[in-house]
Amino acid sequence: MSKNWQIPRRTFLRGMGTVIALPVLDAMLPSAIAQTVGGAPAAAPKRMAFVYLPNGMNMAKWAPEGVGADYKLSPTMEPLAAHKADFNVISGLAQRKAFGNGDGGGDHARSSATFLTGCQAKKSASDIHIGISVDQVAANAIGDNTRFPSLELSCDRGQEAGSCDSGYSCAYQFNISWRSETQPMNPEIEPKAAFDRLFGGGSSDESREARLRRENQNKSVLDFVLGQTKSLQRNLGTNDRQKLDEYLTAIRDVEKRIEQNGKMPPAVPEGAMGDMEGDYTFERHMRLMFDLMTLSFQTDSTRVATFLVSHDGGNRPYPFAGVPSGHHSMSHHGNNPEKLASLAKIDHWHVTQFAYFLEKMKSVKEGNGTLLDNSMIVFGAGISDPNQHLHDNLPIVVAGRGGGTITPGRHIKVDETQMTNLYLSLLDRMGAPVERFGDSKGKFEAIA
Repeated sequence: MSKNWQIPRRTFLRGMGTVIALPVLDAMLPSAIAQTVGGAPAAAPKRMAFVYLPNGMNMAKWAPEGVGADYKLSPTMEPLAAHKADFNVISGLAQRKAFGNGDGGGDHARSSATFLTGCQAKKSASDIHIGISVDQVAANAIGDNTRFPSLELSCDRGQEAGSCDSGYSCAYQFNISWRSETQPMNPEIEPKAAFDRLFGGGSSDESREARLRRENQNKSVLDFVLGQTKSLQRNLGTNDRQKLDEYLTAIRDVEKRIEQNGKMPPAVPEGAMGDMEGDYTFERHMRLMFDLMTLSFQTDSTRVATFLVSHDGGNRPYPFAGVPSGHHSMSHHGNNPEKLASLAKIDHWHVTQFAYFLEKMKSVKEGNGTLLDNSMIVFGAGISDPNQHLHDNLPIVVAGRGGGTITPGRHIKVDETQMTNLYLSLLDRMGAPVERFGDSKGKFEAIA
């Protein structure tokens, strides 16, 4: 490759019903920009993601031992051992607006509604009112730099209408991302639909028709950009060719696994045993969503994402984790040792899937660093002890280095502090600063 040969950062491979954005290549970066700062490319964008778990946790099995860099991982967090240097555990964060505060029951609805907003949800089945979520504050500020301002995902088929929890609208329980005080950002639940959004040609009738023709021919999206791919590869250097090959292989791998996973069942019936129809499994579903988030960040298709794993109050069984009973049922443990042990198994399973995501993010190289180095991934729940429906001392992990602005590898323990303080600090790093967010009272400087 000629040292002077460059391609625009916004380069796409286009085919029938297909638009494939490219990852960051050396050929897109001037040599001065390609220099690294703190192990990450100086020009690499920062990404922000939030992964939400339902129904709280067995906090005795979650809590780490010790503070600072020498802390010991808890049994629940053991699957993250290989990534200990890449995340912080934060204890002491709270969402006070998720408590009743005079509104009575409905903690499951409030926990998800408040998690990214820091606002009190209006108790009504039809008159919805909460607040804009932190992800959408960031998307409003930087979303015009990417193909999609934000990406919202879930593994749960939502119910938007009616009352779901003690008089609260179902919209609160099945959404964590809010465009405005009254408008939720409904998540995409089908991996195939999310894939088509990222790699489809758009929403026009012509694009949809082209996509259907491609699918009827049983071909990969890569088959329709093969000529462009070969032409591009001839001009790339060795490192870029390898990076492009790895990226295209990852796309094809996701395509195949979407096909293998079958179609998501219409709903998760109460008390159902295990995975439902055909080849569908919850683990493959969850991991596919993590793969799609990784690809969306890798190609700078978006820099902001949310993932509602399942809705709070949901009673999905986990026989694949050794728990045939429903999650919500186990969460109201009443200090019963058997229920606590079952809850810990579910928590451990969720953390194992998150470890998979971190591994994927670390596998994508950016300069001398990784995609995870340039990201800030908040993982946790809106309830700590589910037996009491507590919303303080939440189980929270913040993974990534935020482009060199976060020091990971620690257990940070604070006295009760608004979680929205953390969001203020993350928004600063995303280039979307605000003076106040939700019930914040100042920035969370401890992550620096």
